[in-house]
Amino acid sequence: MPQISVDYSSSLAGTFDRRALGLAINRLAEETIDAKPESCKTLFRQSEELVVGSTGPEGDAQVYVEFQIFPGRTPEAKAALSEGVVALLAEHVAPLPGGRLFTAVNIEDIDRESYRHATA
Repeated sequence: MPQISVDYSSSLAGTFDRRALGLAINRLAEETIDAKPESCKTLFRQSEELVVGSTGPEGDAQVYVEFQIFPGRTPEAKAALSEGVVALLAEHVAPLPGGRLFTAVNIEDIDRESYRHATA
């Protein structure tokens, strides 16, 4: 564990190296929350539409990273992970010309008792 999802605006497709970012996020999880390397799984999902505010200016983009982790990490470790991911996003993803880039990270504990997984 963790399960990591990276949602990004379709306008960013082809503008950053998803694999390099995923590997960097996984390494950061290993360092900050003591995740096992083989447990870090990062999934990228392209989002077709982003509307910001009530006027919906065009040209804005977003990258939203969500971690699902087992409970037990300290608030400080979670904060370090969030801050590190925001820094990685700044290194790997640039705003589009004339637009803004919104980045965010959320870390949630999952229910260890109900979580199941399998590898085929």
